Amino acid sequence: MRKWTSEDALSIEMIPDSTPALDDAAAMRRKAFVDAARELFFANGYAGTTMSSIASKVGGSKTTLWTYFPSKEELFAAVVDDIVAQYGSALTIDLPLDEPVSDVLRTFGNLLMTKLTATPILSLFRLVVGEAERFPHLAETFYDRGPRRGKARAAEWVGEKMVRGELRMGDPMRAVQQFTGLCQSGVYQFAMLNLPESRDFDRLQSDVDAAVDTFYRAWKPDA
Repeated sequence: MRKWTSEDALSIEMIPDSTPALDDAAAMRRKAFVDAARELFFANGYAGTTMSSIASKVGGSKTTLWTYFPSKEELFAAVVDDIVAQYGSALTIDLPLDEPVSDVLRTFGNLLMTKLTATPILSLFRLVVGEAERFPHLAETFYDRGPRRGKARAAEWVGEKMVRGELRMGDPMRAVQQFTGLCQSGVYQFAMLNLPESRDFDRLQSDVDAAVDTFYRAWKPDA
């Protein structure tokens, strides 16, 4: 049986490191624009936020803002990157091949759900969903920079576990999608709607435990 390779995982394009090095003052200025944009995007939506309003909030000119971000789309991408950098540790978590499937999935699931229920991630997701019909490129930007990366890495790990006989053979990406869907079937649904039930973060652990159990029952190796 052939070895699962990264080429079998969902193809993704990593974010190019195209931002030139900035001196401290310029870096602080850039961060101020990103922070202001995030606040205004969350408050007013993407369509309801103008480059002028962002520049005004920071106290600079729109011309200065344009030197950092030539378009609102690029500024939105920077906001996504900033949030992912702060809360996207689940995208880079170690997935050791020499540890049991359930143990690794439980660690991954707990970290994933802790990050997904953080307020900035929830706010970003709500923004993207609310604007997806009018601005589908926003959803593409968000998905490529966050969920697609994490699921591609997890699918590669699942594929290796299938080859080793620790999970039954199948589509690794579908398996990952099912696992993350199971993890998000409880408290996360309440959190997305900002319902009182979402305050019970102790349930996140039980949601993940149930997801691991259900997933393994479905994907355990054939006897």
